[in-house]
Amino acid sequence: MAHSPTTPGIAAGRLAKDAYRGNFADLYAPLGPHEAIVAADRCYFCHDAPCITACPTEIDIPLFIRQIQTGTADAAARTIFDQNILGGMCARVCPTETLCEGACVREAAEGKPVQIGQLQRFATDSLMAADTHPFVRATPTGRQIAVVGAGPAGLACAHRLALRGHDVVVFDARKKPGGLNEYGIATYKAAGNFAQREVAWLLSIGGITLRTGVRLGRELSLAELQDDFDAVFLGVGLAGVNGLQIEGDDYDNVHDAVDFIARLRQATDKSKLPVGRHVLVIGGGMTAVDAAVQSKLLGAEHVTMVYRRGRDRMGASDYEQTHATSTGVRIITGASPVRILARDGKVDAVEFAYTEEDRSGMRLGDETFCIPADQVFKAIGQRLDDAPAGLTLDGAKIGVSAGGRTSLPGVWAGGDCVSGGEDLTVTAVAQGRDAAEDIHAALMGLNALAAE
Repeated sequence: MAHSPTTPGIAAGRLAKDAYRGNFADLYAPLGPHEAIVAADRCYFCHDAPCITACPTEIDIPLFIRQIQTGTADAAARTIFDQNILGGMCARVCPTETLCEGACVREAAEGKPVQIGQLQRFATDSLMAADTHPFVRATPTGRQIAVVGAGPAGLACAHRLALRGHDVVVFDARKKPGGLNEYGIATYKAAGNFAQREVAWLLSIGGITLRTGVRLGRELSLAELQDDFDAVFLGVGLAGVNGLQIEGDDYDNVHDAVDFIARLRQATDKSKLPVGRHVLVIGGGMTAVDAAVQSKLLGAEHVTMVYRRGRDRMGASDYEQTHATSTGVRIITGASPVRILARDGKVDAVEFAYTEEDRSGMRLGDETFCIPADQVFKAIGQRLDDAPAGLTLDGAKIGVSAGGRTSLPGVWAGGDCVSGGEDLTVTAVAQGRDAAEDIHAALMGLNALAAE
């Protein structure tokens, strides 16, 4: 099939210098004190509170909003942090439109929910700005736990264990802690180095030692951790990236979207990051949206997302899809890539086939089309690589039972690496927190289940 002429190569500095600062600043300005009280006044303080049920960490949302309404934002923050120690980040990145705000009675009645996410940010930012920690460690227990992975699940687990009086050593393969919060989300969702500030604040409870640049399966073995520690929690995330498995997947300028987002997050000068004129993102989840929108913010002229199923099946929420299109991203659904076309070894276009889906599944149709591209980002999911021996898997992830217990005695797991998760920061926090409570009960013999 004929394809388009070669598109111009990727380049840095496509925009004026000041444009990058604005493009990658906070997506929304935080609420001020008066705005927060006005927003809090809209809450009905429902006794059955569907917003609590919709929150994976089960924050008492009506309570913290009433506390804001009465001028006690620090108490509101404490209510939030009791359930979700990463409440500041979750206020920024949670898909509130499908969780708490989606369940809000105001949303059902008026189509305009209470601004729960913004109110949560107001409260948590206020307390964190005071540079104080709302919790005090319990009397030391003499027990030491290893946490592998300094992402949301691992950090939440470590904090709760430290709160209970245990000593915790957190190991992470990267140079910086934070996991997904540091490396995997759009820069404008957590601007101003917030991820690292939040980690430093979390660690200020004490009792947590952080060791970075240490990878399980390389410098660490699970067997050694089991020998050296009283318990082990695995919050290793999903390090592997799914490939397209089509012709041309290895051409120049075909990249993993997660790596692109990580480079963006770590770049101090966004004007030095190269981007194509014609950027193509393959996938339909949050990672795809983040890669597509940020390509546009870097100065790409044409950015297209292509997803193989219908728009209603996309992993990205309606809100995120609308945000993408409002920045100029084109979304095409019902098409799957069949080969990448190149000139001189560099991507030049991608050929797609329309997909057809019925009760027997999805298949490729006979009709194809090409989209010009000088840069392609793959965002079709991640996978668990090199699961430690002895762990029972559930599909492609670690299988866990109640409290995050794995098939190995003394080993717990949570976050994106375990089955049944939603690949959300807030879900990972809930799993890390709950695993910590189960570990504590097991080590201290607090219930019959733990004593077995």
